[in-house]
Amino acid sequence: MGKLIYAANISLDGYLEDETGSFDWSVPDEEVHAFWNEHERHIGTSLYGRRMYETMRVWEDDDWLTDEPAVVREYARIWRDADKVVYSSTLDEVSTARTRIERTFDPEAVRWLKDTSEADLSIGGVSIGAEAFRHGLVDECVLLLCPVTVGGGKPALPRGLRLDLELLDHGRFRNGVIYLRHAVRNAT
Repeated sequence: MGKLIYAANISLDGYLEDETGSFDWSVPDEEVHAFWNEHERHIGTSLYGRRMYETMRVWEDDDWLTDEPAVVREYARIWRDADKVVYSSTLDEVSTARTRIERTFDPEAVRWLKDTSEADLSIGGVSIGAEAFRHGLVDECVLLLCPVTVGGGKPALPRGLRLDLELLDHGRFRNGVIYLRHAVRNAT
């Protein structure tokens, strides 16, 4: 049985993106990238909303990776090896391997996927992540708090939902980013 893990880089004031849709303030350095590589290595399936998928599909293309550091090229290989489910009512087709489209988020189908998976699953994207939290599907949160406040934008965690969490692990990177890993005890 796999755990569903919500993982994200977030601003200190709790946003995934600023008010302009930018997240350039969360671009990882080599140490943080290595952390994400190790985290993603244990993920068998990634669940994405359309916008998150469109952001992540850059990892399918080798052209831009040629001059990138080894840690970045390694992430591309890890990302390609995982299955991907994209929840979208508007996307007609996918442009990446090991990827399928689901038109609606079906909580029971996600429960089945968790129950039958030999590896953990990740979920990314504001709307789809909020749905998973609301249906009690998220088992853990892995958040990297970036040393920046952006003043507004897309909140990293769902509004109007209480999450009781238990700290499982934490750490600090040299660039000031803080790592937090929590178990989700319940959502109300």
